[in-house]
Amino acid sequence: MKSTSPINPLYAARHFRPSTSPATQKPPSRYARLPLPPRNASLVPRLTSLYHFTNPGEYGDRRYPGNCGGNLIRDLLLYFRPRNVFDPMTGSGTCRDVCRELSIPCLSRDIREGFNAADPDGLMGLNPDSGFDLIWAHPPYWRQKLYTSDPADLSRAPTVEAFVAGYGAFIRTCADLLSSRGKLVILMGDYSDRQAGFVPLTYYTKHLALEAGLLQSCTDIIRFSHGASSSR
Repeated sequence: MKSTSPINPLYAARHFRPSTSPATQKPPSRYARLPLPPRNASLVPRLTSLYHFTNPGEYGDRRYPGNCGGNLIRDLLLYFRPRNVFDPMTGSGTCRDVCRELSIPCLSRDIREGFNAADPDGLMGLNPDSGFDLIWAHPPYWRQKLYTSDPADLSRAPTVEAFVAGYGAFIRTCADLLSSRGKLVILMGDYSDRQAGFVPLTYYTKHLALEAGLLQSCTDIIRFSHGASSSR
């Protein structure tokens, strides 16, 4: 059955519902602004393990479901200084826009164009001779948001096990596409599913990356997604 909404009805969203009794009503949540980054010798001082930008930047299409701000991608590119970039899950083109601004060659592909990022044969044919210096990937958070009706779409995986199998194939192939100095950067988050319960996608990501022979080269970056958009 094809969904007419990009939001999966099985996604257990949590909303604040005011109590009918003023005495028991809880105040709405408030966001705390992060402190300024410490003084350091980094090429990008603001790129710390806690990351937030009030302005997400004019990259991609903010109406696209799950669109993330491009400032994080920009700071990662400025820090790692890749010679080329591969974005196998382009979405609205955020990474492509950032690379264009920084004059970094970027190869972009997406399942909406018929490209299956979980198919090793399709990915290997795109590999340049020296490999990619950086691969940016923002995969579906399993079925939290449904992107296409294509059965190969990871957001259409019928079970967590099926998602992890396809996701693992994608990560293993990305590992093979990296240059000797290459970095694989994955933006992933956990979520609560009405049927499956809490889905620890961050844990699966680390586990699959280690199985693929990748080594973690920096601390985790916890991104506070105040600037993220989920739908129109």
